[in-house]
Amino acid sequence: MDDCIARRAFLRLIGTGAVSAWAFPGMLPSVARAQTRELQSKPIPSSGESLPMIGMGTWRTFNVGDDPKLLDARTRVVKAFFSRGGGLIDSSPMYGSAPETIGYALRELGAPKSLFSAEKVWSPAGGNAREQFASLAEQWGIKKFDLVQVHNLQDWREHLPLLREMRNEELIRYIGITTSHGRRHAEFEQVMASESLDFVQLTYNITHRDVESRLLPLARERGIAVIANRPYDGGSLIKGLKRREVVPEWAAQEFACRTWADFLLKFIVSHPALNCAIPATTQVAHMNENMQAGSGPMPDGRARQRMVGFVESL
Repeated sequence: MDDCIARRAFLRLIGTGAVSAWAFPGMLPSVARAQTRELQSKPIPSSGESLPMIGMGTWRTFNVGDDPKLLDARTRVVKAFFSRGGGLIDSSPMYGSAPETIGYALRELGAPKSLFSAEKVWSPAGGNAREQFASLAEQWGIKKFDLVQVHNLQDWREHLPLLREMRNEELIRYIGITTSHGRRHAEFEQVMASESLDFVQLTYNITHRDVESRLLPLARERGIAVIANRPYDGGSLIKGLKRREVVPEWAAQEFACRTWADFLLKFIVSHPALNCAIPATTQVAHMNENMQAGSGPMPDGRARQRMVGFVESL
């Protein structure tokens, strides 16, 4: 069988689900690499625009002040993110110097076309949404944000109308709200049900699944994109797994799970309501692991339940 015929046959089998590129690592490695390295995307419900499933958070990790060595180190992390097909970078005025650090990296690298800039308005930062927008845009070194979110619902009744005006004026493209650590879910649900939103951001990971019961179904019903923050529970979840266990063999066989980053991030982004997870890191090697998790086969519903059972049994 010549290479062209073999390649077509192999791709047909992958397409039908009869085989994955990881099932036969020695067979046509160039095809296998092409199948597994491409970062997958999901559509934003309000527009249909594709958004890569693995984004980047900056909480704690990008608050480095004006230290030149740390700024250059974070720039290398951002470079790795975009080199692997990354899009969404999420920040907030609450995150100290993170917006300025992102701006430094974008000036050094040049803002890639794939950049999907996500910021927040936060009342203690001072000023209304328009004033904060102008300040943050200057720090990032960009003219407009793709997404601006109300941070942890603070003064959302004041901020959302202004954000909606700015969206109508095409100063920003999407608007949303955020919460974290499982807080204020009842109020969050009320805002989701009553307001016109493009995005919500909330905490969701394999050990924090409360949002599966009401918020994620409501997001699908209302056509709202969902960003998952704290995918590693602030780092404690992935560190604990690395100390105790190796990745289960069945996870490697069923959905190409090679690392704990694969295991934890694939669980999140395989949920039908989820658009993007935003792990944060200070290391290029960890960024590469994060981005790898957005490629290749994803766990189905049965596999997801098995993943939960495995973690709960530890």
